Amino acid sequence: MRRPGVGPRRPGSYRLLLSSRRWPAATSSCSICPPEAAEDTAGQVAGHGYRGLYLDANAISPHRAVRIAETVTTAGVGFVDGSIIGPPPSEQTGPRLYLSGDHTAAATISAIFTGTSVETTILDDRVGTASALKMAFGSYQKGARTLAAVSHALAAAYGLTEALTNEGKRMASPILADLDYLPSVAARAWRWAPELTEAAQTLHQLDLPPDLAQATAAVLRRWDADRDQFDLSVPEVLHHLRTH
Repeated sequence: MRRPGVGPRRPGSYRLLLSSRRWPAATSSCSICPPEAAEDTAGQVAGHGYRGLYLDANAISPHRAVRIAETVTTAGVGFVDGSIIGPPPSEQTGPRLYLSGDHTAAATISAIFTGTSVETTILDDRVGTASALKMAFGSYQKGARTLAAVSHALAAAYGLTEALTNEGKRMASPILADLDYLPSVAARAWRWAPELTEAAQTLHQLDLPPDLAQATAAVLRRWDADRDQFDLSVPEVLHHLRTH
């Protein structure tokens, strides 16, 4: 929390914070907790006389962020949607804090981190935008790390850890940044889906989780109609992933 003329403070505990006489006088607060606790935390904050700015920087869906915003703003609390991407602050690097919602409120929160290793970016004035970025990045980052673990488990079962690791070192492409390659993925999806089905069967036979491979095959099949159409645009292939 933060009070006028005072730097950010770290309370001893959540209960201590809410019961503190300083709490109503705080001008800004930040919530970082497990996603499943985000709404309950916001509800309790709104019910303890706080009227400052509330930054929800949790890894939550845009829809949950909107619900939380409705809860706190109804109680007279200013709301800023936020998402944190990157490692904890250190001398070498720091996280990026993305903000969205009311611009004045977001700018106030951003100013708190001036001169720190936290890099802030205000995305737009919509609640849910910052949370959506976290969902987009997190689904790739966490999914990729998990898939790497499954791939290495398969390779280890055949004594291929070194070979797989060497192939990984040759992958120089920053996949998430290579947006222009996606039409090529869609055009080849008709060939890739069966390969992932084979991979899923291999994993199943090794008593390893086939779920990610099966899910990837299912996603690839949404591009069946794009077979060998390498001239499609990025917006087109992304639209074809939608169910409707």
